[in-house]
Amino acid sequence: MTFKTRVAWRANQLRSTGYLSFIHWLRDRGSLTSRLQAKGSFAVRVLRQGLAMPTSDEAVELGIGRRRLAWRREVALLCDGQALVFAHTILPRRPRGPVSAWLARLGSHSLGARIFAHAGISRGTIQCKRLDQRHALFHPAIEAMQLTESPPAALWARRSRFVIGSQSLLVTEIFSPALGGD
Repeated sequence: MTFKTRVAWRANQLRSTGYLSFIHWLRDRGSLTSRLQAKGSFAVRVLRQGLAMPTSDEAVELGIGRRRLAWRREVALLCDGQALVFAHTILPRRPRGPVSAWLARLGSHSLGARIFAHAGISRGTIQCKRLDQRHALFHPAIEAMQLTESPPAALWARRSRFVIGSQSLLVTEIFSPALGGD
């Protein structure tokens, strides 16, 4: 297996272990915020927000240099007090536009709610990946979802590129094992 194959995000993961128990979360093109709100009391806990380096695969996906700073927002999405999703968003610094302003003012509000309320946003292909400890987002997700005492060997994640005007942002959502089978 080559490095490129191992790190690839895919639009089709049907042969991967555990995929079927998360398929409804991974493939749903609707608002994850709305879906979690339907399960119980919803909240957003902001973990980090500010300038940071994107991961290598994020830089490639967004067409920015690996060593270029981008806006990063990381949150835990909670349902009835339990962190069920770690959401990681990357937005290139240039060009500036409405999404830059949204991120600056969101606070503990859901970016997903804002995205799905805006008619001018288009969503690209949903890509999925089974993340293990070798991926840069695995450990932040484990910590955000408070799985450190008994961490799973892998977590399921999806990502989508959203475009509004001249701006593109990449949203990665990593799911807690507690959602498997829901």
